[in-house]
Amino acid sequence: MGRVAGKIAIVTGAASGMGEATARLLAREGAAVVVSDLQVEKGQAVADAIAAAGGRSLFVRHDVASEDGWKSVMAETVETFGGLHIVVNNAGVGAPFGSVEDLSLDDWRKVMAVNMEGVFLGTKYGIEAIRKTGKGGSIVNFSSTMGLVGSPSTAAYVASKGGVKLFTKSAALHCAKERYGIRVNSVCPGWIRTPMSSGALDKLAASGQGNKAIELTPLGRVGEPDDIAYGVLYLASDESSFVTGSELVIDGGYTAQ
Repeated sequence: MGRVAGKIAIVTGAASGMGEATARLLAREGAAVVVSDLQVEKGQAVADAIAAAGGRSLFVRHDVASEDGWKSVMAETVETFGGLHIVVNNAGVGAPFGSVEDLSLDDWRKVMAVNMEGVFLGTKYGIEAIRKTGKGGSIVNFSSTMGLVGSPSTAAYVASKGGVKLFTKSAALHCAKERYGIRVNSVCPGWIRTPMSSGALDKLAASGQGNKAIELTPLGRVGEPDDIAYGVLYLASDESSFVTGSELVIDGGYTAQ
């Protein structure tokens, strides 16, 4: 217990899945957590559950693709908890899916607005708020194994997640050069059972092809949200004080093949 005691964190997309697991775990380990999501009822329920368990939490309705939204969230976080040390840019979308020929420019922009622009804004304003707090900190951006390898039918998604991985390195080098004491890293989840992925996993299983996600994962199972949350906790904590500009791959061996 207490691996992030006394720290203040924002977790986007925290109403469900990997974001929810991360918010709950950071709170159990001592952080005050701002639960950010567009899903009001589910997000508030997560914040309430954290408070009921003895933690400190605040829910904010938040569109990560809105610059004004980020400014508002930062202001509310500082007003409520007194500063900021950790930003977890988890919020993301998969759809619209499609190959380079199938996708429209609007489809492409919908994915990029959340997956790339949301991470850019969260990192930009996260750096600003952490610097003002004056105690250093950690930013964790969600890439994906699909940011490491290609896929013919998810052109926008893989491009966005590959972009997050390299953007993270750029931001990490900038913060290191300026001696801000802010580390910036990414996580690359493999197949994880979340509300967003469950439909695709169930469709594969129902198609008669078997569970391709399990077949392609050397450890022989689909990951759980807590598998990712524990990786984020490490990167958010002072235990990773010499880690920046890195990607932590948590995929059951999927990309090792």
